[in-house]
Amino acid sequence: MAEAQGLAGEAARVAARAYLDELAHQRRLSPHTLQGYRRDIDALLAQTGDTPLDAMTVQDIRRCVARLHAKGLGGRSLARTISAWRGFYRWLARHRGVDHNPCQTVRAPKAKRSLPTVLSPDQAQTLLDAPSDGVLELRDRAMFELFYSSGLRLAELVSLDCGGGLDLAAGEVTVTGKRNKTRLVPVGEKAREALSTWLEARGALARPGEPALFVSQRGWRLSPRMVQARLQRWAIKRGLSARVHPHVLRHSFASHVLQSSGDLRAVQEMLGHADIGTTQVYTHLDFQHLAKVYDAAHPRAKKKS
Repeated sequence: MAEAQGLAGEAARVAARAYLDELAHQRRLSPHTLQGYRRDIDALLAQTGDTPLDAMTVQDIRRCVARLHAKGLGGRSLARTISAWRGFYRWLARHRGVDHNPCQTVRAPKAKRSLPTVLSPDQAQTLLDAPSDGVLELRDRAMFELFYSSGLRLAELVSLDCGGGLDLAAGEVTVTGKRNKTRLVPVGEKAREALSTWLEARGALARPGEPALFVSQRGWRLSPRMVQARLQRWAIKRGLSARVHPHVLRHSFASHVLQSSGDLRAVQEMLGHADIGTTQVYTHLDFQHLAKVYDAAHPRAKKKS
């Protein structure tokens, strides 16, 4: 235990940086995921104060969780935070001689299960069928059609290059998702048409040598924040009152494919979910749709107004 003494203050921060470096270079986590880990570890160090990491107890960790919960952090966010802390302590056991993991038995408060927001098929059609105005909207239409057609994550879309991944002739796109897992996803006809039109116009914006499929007005790779802003602007212009963001299009893709096919495994593969339990949330959305149909159609479903 002698090695583990003194893991407070600067020593704790040095250990945290080493852990995050390992996540970045050996596990090759995405920048977004790495940022989440950094935020969670920073929260732990802020909570421990002068108490060395190796002296923290289960009760100390529970008090840390309670304080974060009191500040408004929800059950799902707390579960992710505790998981990050647990992983950090496992690393400390291997590399700093810490002989216990005070996070091992700590659980987050149960989170209220909220269903993802989705567009109806009619709303999706309203969003995507309006005419494009200028080269920027040709790009935007191609992006949003691809989101809805293939259920991509935002990070997956902005990382696409012209030189690889997208095969319009075959109607498919290869993307690298979470934990560096690669998957092949179909691309629908409408998306292929929009992408083909954008590729013809892309040269008007892209700087020489820029590999990104989707580029900004200045010719560089689009940032995730810019894609979010463009989608929100696009939705408002087309009269959609709901707040539309890229994940809404991913959710809508999953919900609509599941409603039509009933094939949960296929949807899991296309979304790139490691755990089918993550995909099962869309079965609840599907049931909501069926319940509405039942209520509207069955003569004894509910009291008529």
